[in-house]
Amino acid sequence: MSTKPPARLAVDEKGSGRAHSRSPSPSRRKKANKSKKQEDIPLSKGHSGPQKPDTNSGEQTLKPKSKDNDIFLLPSSDYQILGILTLIGVCVRLFKIYQPSSVVFDEVHFGGFATKYIKGRFFMDVHPPLAKLLITLAGWLAGFDGSFDFKEIGKDYLATGVPYVAMRMLPAVLGIFVVPIIFLTLKAAGNSTATASLGAGLVIFENGLITQSRLILLDSPLVAFTAFTALAWTSFLNIHEQGASKAFGPNWWLWLGMTGLGLGATVSVKWVGLFTIAWVGSLTVLQLWFLLGDVKNVTPRLWFKHFFARVFCLIIIPLGLYMFMFAIHFLCLVNPGDGDGFMSSEFQATLNSKGMHSVPADVAFGSRISIRHHNTQGGYLHSHSHMYPTGSKQQQITLYPHKDENNQWLLENETNPDTGIEGYDAITPPNLVFDGATVKLYHISTDRRLHSHDVRPPVTEEDWQNEASAYGYKGFEGDANDLFRIDIVKHLSSGSEAKKRLRTIQTKFKLVHVMTGCVLFSHKVKLPDWGFEQQEVTCAKGATLPNSVWYIENNEHPQLQEGAELVNYKNPGFFGKFWELQKVMWRTNAGLVESHAWDSRPPSWPLLRRGINFWGKDNRQIYLIGNPIIWWSSTAAIALYLAFKVFAVLRWQRGYADYSLTSFRRFDFEVGVAVLGWGLHYFPFYLMERQLFLHHYFPALYFAIIALCQVFDFVTARTGALGLNRRPAIGWAVATVFLGLSIAAFALYAPLSYGSPWTKAQCARVKLFEAWDWDCNTFHNSLSEYDNIVAAPSEALTSTPAPVAADPHNPQGKEREVQQPNTTPLAEELREAHQIPVAGMPERQKVIAQEERIEYRDQDGNILNEEQVKALEGKVEFHTRYETRTRLLDEAGNEVPAESSGVAGPLVDGANPETPKVEPLESGLPPRVDAETESEVDAERRRAEASPASDGLHET
Repeated sequence: MSTKPPARLAVDEKGSGRAHSRSPSPSRRKKANKSKKQEDIPLSKGHSGPQKPDTNSGEQTLKPKSKDNDIFLLPSSDYQILGILTLIGVCVRLFKIYQPSSVVFDEVHFGGFATKYIKGRFFMDVHPPLAKLLITLAGWLAGFDGSFDFKEIGKDYLATGVPYVAMRMLPAVLGIFVVPIIFLTLKAAGNSTATASLGAGLVIFENGLITQSRLILLDSPLVAFTAFTALAWTSFLNIHEQGASKAFGPNWWLWLGMTGLGLGATVSVKWVGLFTIAWVGSLTVLQLWFLLGDVKNVTPRLWFKHFFARVFCLIIIPLGLYMFMFAIHFLCLVNPGDGDGFMSSEFQATLNSKGMHSVPADVAFGSRISIRHHNTQGGYLHSHSHMYPTGSKQQQITLYPHKDENNQWLLENETNPDTGIEGYDAITPPNLVFDGATVKLYHISTDRRLHSHDVRPPVTEEDWQNEASAYGYKGFEGDANDLFRIDIVKHLSSGSEAKKRLRTIQTKFKLVHVMTGCVLFSHKVKLPDWGFEQQEVTCAKGATLPNSVWYIENNEHPQLQEGAELVNYKNPGFFGKFWELQKVMWRTNAGLVESHAWDSRPPSWPLLRRGINFWGKDNRQIYLIGNPIIWWSSTAAIALYLAFKVFAVLRWQRGYADYSLTSFRRFDFEVGVAVLGWGLHYFPFYLMERQLFLHHYFPALYFAIIALCQVFDFVTARTGALGLNRRPAIGWAVATVFLGLSIAAFALYAPLSYGSPWTKAQCARVKLFEAWDWDCNTFHNSLSEYDNIVAAPSEALTSTPAPVAADPHNPQGKEREVQQPNTTPLAEELREAHQIPVAGMPERQKVIAQEERIEYRDQDGNILNEEQVKALEGKVEFHTRYETRTRLLDEAGNEVPAESSGVAGPLVDGANPETPKVEPLESGLPPRVDAETESEVDAERRRAEASPASDGLHET
């Protein structure tokens, strides 16, 4: 009986193995011998790959490259080409960067953050601070004082002198840097100059990248730092692949350290940088794995040296830079702002005016206290002189996020002293409040007590919820429904004494209603306008623990002054604040799940199925859309590599020795590295339920462009199958033709990138899909119609408020409009030039003056004469209209007609910011505004609801 010989394991260069149980056929032996001869030939210049391991020793060594692709050692012709391409990038990125001169898309948020940085007002955003700090620095250096609020799309920059161009220059300059970066990255990977030039050209003329880099947005810095990281890592790979002798040299440390800085900068702009970290990290693990197998050249001690060098450069440096950015963030934001409501009380106490003096630790009957909710951080237990519109119609109980006298309560015992509530001040020593005590809470400013009963709340009308109200009057001793029991939550309270009796800040407790057993409760539900959008407070049966926990923040008592033990919030320090903010950012980011008019999902991105409407005004529009030639060809390159990989694996499984070919092996590795970067920046978005937009694909697009260029390089310069590697001129010609097509596509869609004049016919001709949902009706029929606009366009003219009068005695509610004068830089130019022609103006007729006057109109648009206006004086009230009209006069004093331009739409938020909605006045009187009705946070949240929702935080 014979047995088969044991299978022989053939190991390829990647460390993969395959068992062959039979002798190869003659043809296969011939292929193997040919491959062996090819492997003995030195690797071609610049196109080397991992050396085939010695199967006898099991070593995994890398054959040194015959050429070092050091980007500092390129020929002078490459640097000249690089300079020319960069200059072209400057022209394309900075072309008319001053237009539009009004707020565009998420400039609402990121420009607004610059305002808050300059004023030091704390805000909450889901993105790390680096890019926002750089934008703020650019604005501050240009003289921005933070007086402009960026509160709505279309708001004019010129009237207030905002240095918006300087702020836009920061993303633009970083966008320009991507051009030389991709050129050098491709050269560091060993690609030809034609390929590197092609890659730079594609970045220059990619419409989506252009649009993002011309505005105050974060995606241009994100792509720039991602590209820099890819350059540094590719340069490090270039040195690493030259063998163990090159390790730990100056250039080796330089590029490894630069990779770490790039990773830190990328993740400090957006958390998308975590995907870049995953890309570098996965390749680092692969490197360390192969080094571990190189037993000939890498000793265990040397391997650990490699390991710790990478830990320091790729973990410690990025983390240190990331934390340093937050240190600057906290240093700038020292004042309370609309974002401090997201943070804990300890965090808020570190802000100016939010901190408090140390207060008595012990709480006694008669103490004047303020009570805060523990879980939602919504604020203080609050009441005010307004009633519920339904239910018991008793006084409202709410949660209010700011310190206010209406947050003050007096803690009463179950029975009052004979002298009433004032008698507590005379009791010596004061009676401390222990766990299980029955108390009443007396609202000092309205003389009512916290109350609950078996009545459903007006908003949360659930059977397990009872209404919480304030009931009573001055001198009334209260009733049984005012009684609450103190129930200390011991595992949340700090210190042994705080678990026994009420102590300020340290004790966390529940207020259990004695009569019904419900627990005082609050959650993230807002009351309607009648409750001033403050947070709802109820009394819930079986309430969840976090939402029913309270603590005392402020504590005053005449008998607890001198010598009393004092407490205050514990300062969390930098690390405490840093970690808390990371958790809040994560929760807030995950909570951005509401749909948006311009959001899109990841499957549509590689095919460029939909863009984003950024801005519309004056019959122009900015719409984020990519260059379809570049977009689709890069996606095709990704698909080509994936098909190649599947085919290569199948052939390898069948025993073919394709990986013994240097060019085959290098194609798989180099293109595979770029495709890995694309995949790690693309597929994680499938796991996210939050709002997503086309611009989230830009980092992945950058890697797709690199993959496209590398495929092009292998076809035209590396493989000899087509013979193109022997004719470099053909590669240059193909690159030129392809780049020409990309430039043609760029020109077709450039009006959407720059907000330039366009015609309806031109728009319709290039609108390939219905999903490309910009509105062609926005534009004029011909370009000449744009020349007819001589009055300052709306992006140069400021819409100034003008009062409108409403007559309460007029049954038709007639109003009069007042047109306020306005002065703009363009208007000054009209006055100084005296010779700007107007469409339809007789020859040699010149504009010599701009006259602006006040017009009074009723609500039907009829102009009122002076007598009618005088008759209405004292009988009407004035309301704001946002409208300005200008008369242009010629030398003879005649009025020059001027056509007013239309307004593009729809905007991102679905509204036209030039014509704000004015609510009709039913009574003819302006609505009453109570001083308490709106906090800064509530106002900011309402403004956010009207602003474009994107990856900026919307505090709704």
